[in-house]
Amino acid sequence: MENQEKLEKGIGTKELETLKPAKVKIDDVKIGEVKTNEKLICLVKHPDRDDQITISSVKYIAKEKLKVSGLWYKEDEDGNIQKGTSLAVFLDFVKVKTMKELIGKEVDTMLDEKGYLCFKAY
Repeated sequence: MENQEKLEKGIGTKELETLKPAKVKIDDVKIGEVKTNEKLICLVKHPDRDDQITISSVKYIAKEKLKVSGLWYKEDEDGNIQKGTSLAVFLDFVKVKTMKELIGKEVDTMLDEKGYLCFKAY
């Protein structure tokens, strides 16, 4: 379709599909780049969807408050995942030592403030 034809499109009548929080199974994990930082991206199977979706954020407790953060990959001076980061908290919560060990795990999800699914880690 020509870009100029798009200028004549009207507003659709179908609502945006939103998935409800559910227990999902992590099928695969990968590190993706977002601007100049790296982030863990989990490909998961949601029970209400035929194809995989991606989740790359987590809701967890930090300093006695609930916080939503991306699963940002940051190394400490020894080259390990930085302790205390959202990624480290998520791995501890799921009881795995490495990101690869997440594959096959079932994890609860919830909606963040913007209505997107994130992992629940509290």
